[in-house]
Amino acid sequence: MKIAVVGIGVAGAFLMNQLSGFHDIHVKGFERMPEKEHDAVCAWATCDNIMKDYAKVCGLNFDDYILHDGKQMKVDVGEGIESGKYIKINLKGMISYDKLKLIQDMIKGTDITFEKSPNKKTLEQDFDVIIDSTGFHRHYLPKLKNELWIPCVQYKVKYQNVPFDDFYLKAFPSLSGYFWYFPLGNGYAHIGSGDFKRKQTHAFMDTFMKKYPCEILKKVGRPVRITPPSKCLPFTDGNKTIGVGESIGTVYALLGEGIIPSTICAQLFVDNLYDKEKYISEVLSTFKIYSNVYNFIRKSIDKKFNIIKDFVELLKIYNYMKSSEDRFGMEINMLNMMKLTKI
Repeated sequence: MKIAVVGIGVAGAFLMNQLSGFHDIHVKGFERMPEKEHDAVCAWATCDNIMKDYAKVCGLNFDDYILHDGKQMKVDVGEGIESGKYIKINLKGMISYDKLKLIQDMIKGTDITFEKSPNKKTLEQDFDVIIDSTGFHRHYLPKLKNELWIPCVQYKVKYQNVPFDDFYLKAFPSLSGYFWYFPLGNGYAHIGSGDFKRKQTHAFMDTFMKKYPCEILKKVGRPVRITPPSKCLPFTDGNKTIGVGESIGTVYALLGEGIIPSTICAQLFVDNLYDKEKYISEVLSTFKIYSNVYNFIRKSIDKKFNIIKDFVELLKIYNYMKSSEDRFGMEINMLNMMKLTKI
């Protein structure tokens, strides 16, 4: 079997690593960016409780990539961090890591052509399966209608005096997005912002950067899909192409987090390599709660969320996250979730 993996991000790199080990498969990767410019454009925060296992199956030690081990995250819900009334979330495995280095080591020794995004007809002629792991672009799959996505911008910066020694978030009104500060160690950090309404991103970012001067090393802008898998169907084009990762909605909308979900999705594909229908079924089952999260976010943005009418949905989300604290790398508290609904 000949497989093409298009898009070498988190999901694509994992797939290249794992599929290259099958004796009866020839897998080739394609990445539109030049190799020297290839970058992991999203924020580098994840949970080592989960990622260490995925790194291990790739023959890697995740500890080698950790840049900052979080202890407590501050979440500003509107009164300002100086007020002391921010939410404090104890962390239990949330870290920032060298995402690009991990991707580079995952794909080491695999067959990848950089600076190329082949047209679909060419791929269909040369391969039995085409994996669309192009993220938000969903380049080889049918386009979606009425989906929800958030425009984001991120900077890699260097501080002489760091503003925070741990993770910091500023939640925007109606949960339309948030600003993030993720420490990368030695004075480096990722700061970024995403806002569905496009009102807060630049205003808060400018204020923050004036208050805490820094050297800007890199700027990246990109949208993030938060439409769940249930609303990203079809996952295939009805022929040879099938989606994996963010291209089919594996982003946890409440946190804007896609690293672990996309890796889980890639593993589901590997596990069901010869059964497309089972893969689709398992994706929908595994990420079922993402539909509840999407509904919650959608109602909050539209200012239609009602704590009484929608409490059951909020409770489902809370129970899921509370039972998966090790997966999210943080302590989950209902009181904190209630505070977020009042922003």
